[in-house]
Amino acid sequence: MSFIFNFFKNGSKTASVASGTGKSITESSKYAMWNKERLIQRIIELENGNPTQEEPSKKRKATEDASSVVSSKSKTKASKKSKRVVREFDFSKHNTRFVALKFAYLGWNYNGLAVQKEPTKLPTVESILLDAMYTCKLIPSLVTQDFKFSRCGRTDKGVSAMSQVISLNVRSNLTDAEQLDPANDKKELNYVSILNQQLPPDIRVAAVAFRLPDDFDARFSCKERHYKYLFDKKGLDIERMREGAKLFEGENDFRNFCKLDGSKQITNYKRNIVSADVIPFNDDFYCFDLVGSAFLWHQVRCMMANLFLVGQGLEEPSMITWMLNPETTPQKPIYDMASDIPLMLYDCTFDCELEWIEANVNDYKSIKFRKAVDALRLDYSLKSCMTQVFEDILPSSECDMRGKTRINTGDGIGRVVGRYPKMADRDVMASAESVNAKFKRRKENRKLEESM
Repeated sequence: MSFIFNFFKNGSKTASVASGTGKSITESSKYAMWNKERLIQRIIELENGNPTQEEPSKKRKATEDASSVVSSKSKTKASKKSKRVVREFDFSKHNTRFVALKFAYLGWNYNGLAVQKEPTKLPTVESILLDAMYTCKLIPSLVTQDFKFSRCGRTDKGVSAMSQVISLNVRSNLTDAEQLDPANDKKELNYVSILNQQLPPDIRVAAVAFRLPDDFDARFSCKERHYKYLFDKKGLDIERMREGAKLFEGENDFRNFCKLDGSKQITNYKRNIVSADVIPFNDDFYCFDLVGSAFLWHQVRCMMANLFLVGQGLEEPSMITWMLNPETTPQKPIYDMASDIPLMLYDCTFDCELEWIEANVNDYKSIKFRKAVDALRLDYSLKSCMTQVFEDILPSSECDMRGKTRINTGDGIGRVVGRYPKMADRDVMASAESVNAKFKRRKENRKLEESM
């Protein structure tokens, strides 16, 4: 403590020495104002070499300096950001051209093809596709009327498509004159590649057609739509199903093979089936192969549901003929539709030849997109194998079904009934005429209420 004793004994002298070593007189005078206890505490801190308390003035200065640096950096960043002007994309300043796009999708992850007015639990294929186009500035908005949009074959929730077609106006790199010359096609935007970069692996654009007839419309220019429905052959008489399928061919009234929709006010239920057959798909699966000019809502799934009944031996093939006759069967018997997952729109044929331009298969991006699909296929294959192993280790699901019937609906589950009711003995739904009249009446009542 000798240092402390000398400090107090020679206080003024110490202050002058401190001043000589660089301390300011003001700082020395400050220590002269401290009381004994505070000075002792400060000296102990200095002897221990651990100054826990900085002078308030130093703290304030350090804080101010740090704040000044942060503020300066913030201002610099802000000034840089303010210099970046985000330019609005003016679609009207760009050329457009009328094209057709061919694309495929796996439908079980989507709420059907068409964009819906109301929100849906799952996205629709078109909502994903149009969002991708809008993101890439290929279309001016998400309002389909703005770019002459038309779709070929509308598919419902869960249904897939391998050759769906849409027609629309899109942004172009070429002038109207340049678009007429096929030699300039290589200068055009690579629509296939651009869109596939934005789309998920289960939606793929396959090709584009440039030079279309002036009156081309993806919906109304389509003369035939080709559907395929896959099913497991187990427990089914394929020959009976083939016999029943052939009865669909030609022009028939399909009011008993569709879901009635009063909002459409349909009065003509006649549709032409070009061909209908049951053909092998692979070792375990068969395919209901169907080609027609146009189809009603859920028509293919209703047709398939009745073919399952024929294949199970629950109905005779002649039941198909009976159901196709609106004179003998004016109202649809109540029955379950076949599952949606096994159904696909396989192809579309148009009343004109379209020159489809596919992506260069040797292009790096095309290979990359193909690998994404390969990965998706492998994913489903592995899950299928894993499910098979999972099934093998479980006890057999076979049980005593005496007195009960499991109706095949294509999903592997079906519906169990105590006693199978023949189609001719079932309750029937409201007639097509009454469904239309009911909707029309409700619409008129709604208008009346709104006008009051």
